[in-house]
Amino acid sequence: MRKKIVVLGYGPVGQAVIAQLIAEGQSRNVVVAQRHRPDTLAEGVTFVACDSQILASVQAAFAGASQIVLTIGFAYERAVWAEQWPRAMAHVLKAAEETGARLVFVDNLYMYGPQRTALVETMPLTHFGAKPAVRAAITHQWMTAHRGGKVRVAALRAPDFYGPNVAQSHLGDLAFGALAQGKPAMLIVNPDQKHDFAYVPDIARGVISLLNAPDEDFGQAWHIPCAPIQTPREILALASAQTGKPLKLTAMPMFLLPVIGLFSPMMREMAEMRFQWDRPYEVDSSKFAKRFWHDPTPFSEGVAATLQAYQTA
Repeated sequence: MRKKIVVLGYGPVGQAVIAQLIAEGQSRNVVVAQRHRPDTLAEGVTFVACDSQILASVQAAFAGASQIVLTIGFAYERAVWAEQWPRAMAHVLKAAEETGARLVFVDNLYMYGPQRTALVETMPLTHFGAKPAVRAAITHQWMTAHRGGKVRVAALRAPDFYGPNVAQSHLGDLAFGALAQGKPAMLIVNPDQKHDFAYVPDIARGVISLLNAPDEDFGQAWHIPCAPIQTPREILALASAQTGKPLKLTAMPMFLLPVIGLFSPMMREMAEMRFQWDRPYEVDSSKFAKRFWHDPTPFSEGVAATLQAYQTA
């Protein structure tokens, strides 16, 4: 990893990837690309403005790169996803092809749709729901490009995640953030349904594993390892115990999501994805574990770090 690495997107995952690259002494070779310059960047890390919706902008950002890490996100709206995700993926693939760079795509698990067993990489792509269908479509895009020999791509797939600096998450501002302020946590999902959560620094570690991997490990998807599955209530109870106070938690009944969605666009979007919360949502990461590592951060450590980040913010 001595050549130029472009990290497209500087949200929580992008920041964690940069932090790990810096820890490995790679800061002089790293470029952060997104529409607006971050308020702070580590010394030695370069910034370039880049709009994923404009091909020329992506081409300029990727010039001279040997590897690309794609960590962007869009507003959580089906119409926005349907319009902007395929265009962004087309631009990223085209620019990566032109520069010869490999692409590591930090992806989610929506493309599998509703399942009753642990999620594995071999499950067929879904046509269920607007947002899952978009994720399936962009999966077809990168797979087709890779199989056609145009670009080398690997997807690192993760479930809902948590960790320091992760505000927009089921375990973000309304959960850990609230507990850190001595307030009740609030969830809009079932607090007692077992659900896998990935720790953001572990996702970044997985990205580094793929950046270091040979080309033979590309052209496929990989599931990031998660700590042993728990319920949100159990995870938040760990945080409450560390504050020395009993857990106070309020949650919205899942059956109300479609009703509230009639009046709230965000709740309407959430209602489409309620299949993730009306059953256990477990991720099988045995493929990744056999090839790379399987010692994800325990919740006891991840919760402590996340809570401390909120308390010292």
